[in-house]
Amino acid sequence: MFLILASFLASAVETVEALTIVLAVGITRGWRSVRLGVLAALGALTALVAALGPALTLIPIGVLRLVVGFLLLVFGMQWLRKAILRASGFVPLHDEAAVFEREMALAREAGPSDRAGMDWYAFTLSFKGVFLEGTEVAFIVLTFGGTPGGIKLAAIGAAAAVLLVSSTGVLVSRPLSRVPENTLKFAVGLMLTTFGIFWGGEGAGVDWPGADGALVAILAFLTVCSLVLVAALSRYRRQQVAVAALRGG
Repeated sequence: MFLILASFLASAVETVEALTIVLAVGITRGWRSVRLGVLAALGALTALVAALGPALTLIPIGVLRLVVGFLLLVFGMQWLRKAILRASGFVPLHDEAAVFEREMALAREAGPSDRAGMDWYAFTLSFKGVFLEGTEVAFIVLTFGGTPGGIKLAAIGAAAAVLLVSSTGVLVSRPLSRVPENTLKFAVGLMLTTFGIFWGGEGAGVDWPGADGALVAILAFLTVCSLVLVAALSRYRRQQVAVAALRGG
């Protein structure tokens, strides 16, 4: 269940970001080339997963868990670090509405790029947005494949997120700016880091007390540590602002 949820949340965040680009370009420059760009990106991602997925079965399970654990730990800590900095005020919160307006402005300013009946600007931008964000989703699905049945469960979570976010975005024809993206990234960072520690430990020979139940303990510990960091950094940030105000006065 944790694995499906982690895959769902991570995929939802990436899909929101890709959808913002696709909607902005499609509304501004038309949908034909955008649809072709999205389909091309999905085809490339499918080929990537099909090529790399079977290779996982050739690696011994102990080595695979160690490698997967390390990759998830690095990936998860990057998400968690950014979420902590945003929550504490050191980095501005990600604003999908602002990104949407910026992408629309850039699309309007871009000159005509029609050749052979194709708007290559719209095609390239939509392809790049979907492929880059989709690569992160594919990475998560493939790394979760290092556990028995993992790739199937991760794929279910990812597919559900992509379908839900995409269908909602298409229906409203606006970016999902009300989605609490930093909260989602915080949760994803915590879950990926949790899985990274757990599977990396298993790969290194650690016998976790309570078996899979140790995931809950690791997640709780990381959550408490992260919230303490947010509180400490927020206090430090307020002190910085107060000192700057005094010096300015």
